[in-house]
Amino acid sequence: MINDKNKLLTIIFIFINLCFVSAQEEKIQNNTTKQNNKNLYKELDFLQLRGTHAADAGIGTSMILGDYPDSELDIFFRIGYKYHILSNLNVNLSFNKYNIALSDTMNEGFMSFDLNLEYLLSPCSEVSPFIFGGYGYNASNSFEETHTKVQVGLGIEYMIIDGLGIKLFGDFNYVLSNEMEGLIQPDNDESIVRVGLGLNFYFGGNKRKKQILENIDTVINSNLIE
Repeated sequence: MINDKNKLLTIIFIFINLCFVSAQEEKIQNNTTKQNNKNLYKELDFLQLRGTHAADAGIGTSMILGDYPDSELDIFFRIGYKYHILSNLNVNLSFNKYNIALSDTMNEGFMSFDLNLEYLLSPCSEVSPFIFGGYGYNASNSFEETHTKVQVGLGIEYMIIDGLGIKLFGDFNYVLSNEMEGLIQPDNDESIVRVGLGLNFYFGGNKRKKQILENIDTVINSNLIE
């Protein structure tokens, strides 16, 4: 009789444990599904607000820093292309045209081709600060002087409407040479600051939107009851 009770209690204990384990696994699965769906919906919001690709243009001012007390602000403009690897991370290539002026002594035109990684702090929000940095190729207008450089920058973007953002940005460029045309200074590489106002024109992402909608688990396709 005692043995039968022990067997019964053992069976009941095992059954309760199996139910508990099953409930825990289902809870973990539900939580995982909810989190995955939340992440997918956030990416969907990003694609709706912005997009996987962007063309950008900007205009502003530039100035050389260093041992040039008579340096002045002059014109600067940029055009470029961005591709979002992730919603908050893109790789971008830009062509930059700018002038460097030293009082009345010189005014030289330069250009640079910049490759950057850019990180958006709030990619799903209308307002997002961003930071970027990368490597560039600098040249005089005539290509008589060419130099490599590194650059870092930051800015803030405001989405006027879906697909169109206005941005304020600035970058610091460290030219790996002290022989930019007409600006030779011993043991001093040139540094250039550029500040501008620009527009981002976003497009693309429809294919990714379709994939996301297919991957989102709903009550219908997951048979989960909330």
